Amino acid sequence: FKPGELLGSVTGELGLRKFLESQGHSLVVTSSKDGCDSVFEKELPDAEIVISQPFWPAYLSAERLAKASQLKLCITAGVGSDHIDLAAACMKGITVAEVTYCNSISVAEHVVMMILSLVRNYLPSHAKVMEGGWDIADCVSQAYDIEGMHVGTVAAGRIGLAVLERLKPFQVHLHYTDPHRLSKELEEKLNLTYHGNVDSMLQVCDVVTINCPLHVDSEHMFNRERIQKMKRGAYLINTARGKICDADAVKEALQEGHLAGYAGDVWFPQPPPKDHPWRHMPRHGMTPHISGTTLSAQARYAAGVREILECYFTGQPIRTEYLIAKDGKLAGAGAHSYREGNTTEGFD
Repeated sequence: FKPGELLGSVTGELGLRKFLESQGHSLVVTSSKDGCDSVFEKELPDAEIVISQPFWPAYLSAERLAKASQLKLCITAGVGSDHIDLAAACMKGITVAEVTYCNSISVAEHVVMMILSLVRNYLPSHAKVMEGGWDIADCVSQAYDIEGMHVGTVAAGRIGLAVLERLKPFQVHLHYTDPHRLSKELEEKLNLTYHGNVDSMLQVCDVVTINCPLHVDSEHMFNRERIQKMKRGAYLINTARGKICDADAVKEALQEGHLAGYAGDVWFPQPPPKDHPWRHMPRHGMTPHISGTTLSAQARYAAGVREILECYFTGQPIRTEYLIAKDGKLAGAGAHSYREGNTTEGFD
């Protein structure tokens, strides 16, 4: 696969059709995934493998998994398998895999872009130009330098660490919290301040970026109570999963001025309804879920999906870092990052 090809789409088919059909397999590709009349629902009982992207996820609840009597393997074409009820998948012995590492840098770059766009008041200023205006005072009334600010990440795994590395040249004070503490050498290299819990970090940070996976312990982590623990006028960035934040609590905090801005590309459910509160709240920089599906990233996760399929078809072990669940329990990256449980409730 070459960067520049549109692979992560219905028409792109992850570049898999020729490969699969040459081996006698059939491939059904659809964007119709929600509701009992969807193509996905109708095809699911006969499917041995389900491939889904986190950007347009096919939610696999326990009810849907119960209908999938032939299902053996679920592959996430990207990173983040929270659209699957992992507890139910483990009970059925279904293998779950994702393409770890494939888009970590893509997402980290997106986070830095969103931090800068909020703090520098870029989006309202751009809108002013599009409206034909030139009100400098209005544009800069909420624009700041990030130099000297305290910026913290919730989780410092592949994405969170990449965000910290990219922010260091901006001469900000860097903070992080994570169940798995980084090495002393890395903390010293990046001049990081470690916090043993989220609330400790929120009290000191002007900007907070969420980079942890969604699981039963992180669902609605940022509810009204926790958001109120943030500094007044802080910025919140979420490119992890929408369900980590309480949608109404975020909107209220923006309306009240407790948050100076919220940006992200993740929602729940996806795609979100037209009346989702985040579409119409003030001081937001929301986009569709695009941070991890640049054309560069698509080439990487398409290649990873093909590798997983080749391993499955030939009986070779799927590499450990790609595994989320296997043989009835969390495995590989899943055992390190997830909790066995269900975060799909409410998708329909």
